[in-house]
Amino acid sequence: MSSQKVFTTIFFLLFLSISITAPSKAQLSSTFYDGTCPNALRTIRTSIRTAISRERRMAASILRLHFHDCFVQGCDASILLDDGPSIVSEKNALPNVGSVRGYEVIEAAKSEVEKLCPGVVSCADILTVAARDASEMVGGPSWSVKLGRRDSTTANIVLANTGSLPGFKDPLDTLISTFGNNGLSPRDMVALSGAHTIGQAQCFLFRDRIYNNGSDIDAGFASTRRRRCPTIDGNGNLAALDLVTPNSFDNNYFKNLIQKKGLLETDQVLFSGGSTDSIVREYSNNPNLFKSDFAAAMVRMGEISPLTGQEGVIRRICSALTS
Repeated sequence: MSSQKVFTTIFFLLFLSISITAPSKAQLSSTFYDGTCPNALRTIRTSIRTAISRERRMAASILRLHFHDCFVQGCDASILLDDGPSIVSEKNALPNVGSVRGYEVIEAAKSEVEKLCPGVVSCADILTVAARDASEMVGGPSWSVKLGRRDSTTANIVLANTGSLPGFKDPLDTLISTFGNNGLSPRDMVALSGAHTIGQAQCFLFRDRIYNNGSDIDAGFASTRRRRCPTIDGNGNLAALDLVTPNSFDNNYFKNLIQKKGLLETDQVLFSGGSTDSIVREYSNNPNLFKSDFAAAMVRMGEISPLTGQEGVIRRICSALTS
């Protein structure tokens, strides 16, 4: 054999060895559980439907829970962890404590899936699927969820407290930057904010807005909201984010913004003479475009820094590292 052929053969074998042994980043797939737990998605859907039939507001809570998970160290179910020997729970972070809810709904879905396929389906995937199902069950869009996330073994209350999550008084440029840091565009941000077409907010989050008599709020709207939100006390009193159709996933949220009837400052800032005004107008005029963009943005958000392959674990109980 010539020296050139020997060199070529050695090079090929070396390349093959490297190709086989080199670690690769596993990819998410919509068929990830088809062979290992084929009834997982159906089981999750049934569990989420039961929860939302009991309390329609839970749909908004699950969407928010997914959002608050993904924006802190990625979509890894870290927000579901309780305090433990090595864990300081994100549930105690200021943006979460007393307001983020639905933990028990995800835990219940996990319990049902565990009966079918113990130790197979991650809490991170269950939360992601639950958000899709919650949207659909209140009239919102559905979408294909890619699966294969694994669960974190850590939580990060510091990140949750220090700017990873949008603040309820953040100006537009800060909001754009926060979403941009997670690979989401201003259009994604506006579309995802449209989840506020359902759900409720606590009085302390919008008190300053309804009492400041500013030019960016409709006077009648502010007066109506004051009835349930006094100047002192009543911090936890709830008001619908969309006064018109608070339990239906539609585009009235954007129509409200154009009428200066956004409940939170971070709602109204999306239509305040800035760069996102045109997107709000688009969604106000075209509900199908809003729903399509919302679904696409949810897919992108659900793929923020997932743990895959051999990273992380599959938690048997979503709130704890061990069963």
